[in-house]
Amino acid sequence: MINSKIIASGIVRAILVIILIALLLFFIYQIKTVIIYLIVSLVLTLIANPIVDFLKKQLRFSNLLAVICTMIFILSILIGFIMLFIPLVISQGENLSLLNTREIESNLVQLVNKIYVFLESHNVNSKNLIQETDLASKFNLDFITTFLNSILETMGSFGMGLASILFITFFFLKDKLLFIKGIKKILPDQHEKKIINSLFKINTLLSRYFIGLLIQLFIVFVLYLAVLLIFGIENAFIIAFICAVLNIIPYLGPLISTVLAAILTMINNLGGDFQTELVPTTLFVLVSFWIVQLIDNNISQPFIFSKSVNSHPLEIFLVIITSGFLFGITGMIIAVPFYTILKVVAKEFLPENKIIQIITKNI
Repeated sequence: MINSKIIASGIVRAILVIILIALLLFFIYQIKTVIIYLIVSLVLTLIANPIVDFLKKQLRFSNLLAVICTMIFILSILIGFIMLFIPLVISQGENLSLLNTREIESNLVQLVNKIYVFLESHNVNSKNLIQETDLASKFNLDFITTFLNSILETMGSFGMGLASILFITFFFLKDKLLFIKGIKKILPDQHEKKIINSLFKINTLLSRYFIGLLIQLFIVFVLYLAVLLIFGIENAFIIAFICAVLNIIPYLGPLISTVLAAILTMINNLGGDFQTELVPTTLFVLVSFWIVQLIDNNISQPFIFSKSVNSHPLEIFLVIITSGFLFGITGMIIAVPFYTILKVVAKEFLPENKIIQIITKNI
């Protein structure tokens, strides 16, 4: 009888725990927009912190004045970016054919036919291969429209929530010390110092990382844009922007952006001769993008990974690859920030561990 009561009580508790977890997950799902706002605001705060510190230390601004000037600076950049980018999207969207997937499919069919003619002229028997694979019937680019619509919806939601994000960021910057005091009150006394030290180090390292990442993306964008303009590719600004944003995905992003640029270059030159115009131009763009990646891999990325988060490039490579296998593209994007946080926490709480000493010697 006692055993049956204990078992029944355990089952009830387990069911209640499951229900509570389900309710918590449902609640988190319902407020996911607020969580996104908080994450974006936190990243923006990490980027803005060095600016606030500079104004306070070098120019002797008060905390409030430094925060206000920093927010005005951030808002000016956002407004400038919107004024620069949005009109280009509106005016060039149709020309780029990103929203006209049927035209892209038609162009790709023409491209396959040109490849077929080129191979036949060089006595390469490709007819059976092309007929067997039936490439033309497999061109279905509806996913482009879906992908772009999701991006536009996200941008729209971000635009609506921009005021909320800036409002949250303002108080994250202004009341940073107040938040730290609040955290101190709820932390266990024996771990308070370690946790506070970890938070300060994480704040410093991630601030440097996100600023470095923005600089890296801007450099890649400028180089991509220069390449596309040199070869007269239409809608160079938007293509360069998309390819630069794809570089957020370590290692895989540059490959995707290079393939995308090659495809759009070939489509852009469909009216020209296959052998003397289309192929050479595409090869030149591919080689140029490859050179841009060499510059990025040997200058920009080492600066960000080695200088900003104090990690060896090989160490970062293994972390990103492992995260990619475990969690996909999302894991690759968040691998470096998350790994940096783990290193800082490990050094504070496990300083005597020999492995921790090796991987955190530069922190």
